[in-house]
Amino acid sequence: MTEKFKILIEKLEKSQRLPEEDFLYLLEQNSEETAAYAASKAVSLRERYYGKDVYVRGLIEISNYCKNNCLYCGIRRDNRDCERYRLSPEEIFACCEEGYALGFRTFVLQGGEDGFYTDERMEQLIIKIKKTFPNCALTLSLGERSRESYRRLFAAGADRYLLRHETGDENHYNMLHPEEMSFANRMRCLADLKEIGYQTGCGFMVNSPGQKKEHLAKDLAFIQRFQPEMCGIGPFVPHKATPFRDERQGSLEDTLYLLSLIRLICPKVLLPATTALGTIHEKGRELGILAGANVVMPNLSPDSVRKKYELYNNKISTGAEAAQGLDDLKSRMEAIGYRVVVHRGDAK
Repeated sequence: MTEKFKILIEKLEKSQRLPEEDFLYLLEQNSEETAAYAASKAVSLRERYYGKDVYVRGLIEISNYCKNNCLYCGIRRDNRDCERYRLSPEEIFACCEEGYALGFRTFVLQGGEDGFYTDERMEQLIIKIKKTFPNCALTLSLGERSRESYRRLFAAGADRYLLRHETGDENHYNMLHPEEMSFANRMRCLADLKEIGYQTGCGFMVNSPGQKKEHLAKDLAFIQRFQPEMCGIGPFVPHKATPFRDERQGSLEDTLYLLSLIRLICPKVLLPATTALGTIHEKGRELGILAGANVVMPNLSPDSVRKKYELYNNKISTGAEAAQGLDDLKSRMEAIGYRVVVHRGDAK
C-alpha cells in the first residue's frame, strides 16, 4: 500500500472530495490490502451515522414486461423465452399487507418499463398504500418516465426513486443499450427526480461488458457530484438470453472495494448489499455490509413470480432471499455484529 493511497483515502474520508484522476489512481491500487484499509475507513464512517443498524426493504417485483431492449437484461423486450407476468394493483397491495405484518416499513415497487402502470393507475395505488400504512416509506424503481409523471407520483405520496445510471460514460452507455435509449435522457431523469424532491438513487453494474477503470472513475466522480440519497451497485451477472450471455461475471472483490469508496464519497448514503452480491457468493450480502453497505432488500413478491423476474442467471429467489426468511437474515447479520431494523430507514 503506497503512501499516496493512504493520503487519498484519508482525504476522501475527511472532505468527500477528489478529482476524477485520483479516483482512477485508487481503482488502480485495488488489492486485498488496500481494500481492507478502505473498508475499515468506510465502516467507521458508516457507523458514525448509522451505528450497527442494517435497514431492510420489502422488494415487490411488480412486472417483468419491459419495452426496452438493454443488452444485459434478462427481461429485455426481445427475450422470447421470458415467461411474462404483471401483478395487479390488488396483488401489489396484498404484498404490502403481508410485508407490514412481517415488520417491514419500506416497500420498493420495482419493475420493467411496462405501459400497463399508467400515471393514473400508479397514483391510485400509491395513495392507497400511503393511506393504509402512513408510517411506511414507498420507493419506486420503474425506469425512465417523463418529468410530469415523476411529479404526479411524488405528489401521490412516493418518497424515493431508484434509477441506476448504469455508467457515467456516454460511449459506454451506448455499448450497453439499444439506439433508442440515450445517456442524456437517463441523466435528465435523475436530475428531474432530485429537483422534484424524491430521495433519489443511482447506481451501476461492476465489471459490465466494455467497462474500464476509467469508466468507473467517471462513475465515482458522478456520484460525488450528484450526491444521491441511495446508491445501488452490484456485479454484472450475465443472462443466458442476452447478447452478453458469454461475457465474464463481475468480481466480488471489485464490488466490495467500490462499496467502500462510495461510502467514503457519500457518508450518509443508503447503500444496499444487493441480491446480485448474494447470487455470486453465499455470504455476499454479509461481505457487502462489512465493506460499508447498510441496506438489504428481501423479496416480498408472490412465490409464483419470483423466479420469473430473472434479470440475470441464477438470481436467488427463495429461502433467506424471501422476506419470510427475515429471521434467518437477522441471524446472519447478528453473526457479523450488526442488527436488522425494520423502521423506514431514511437517509440521514
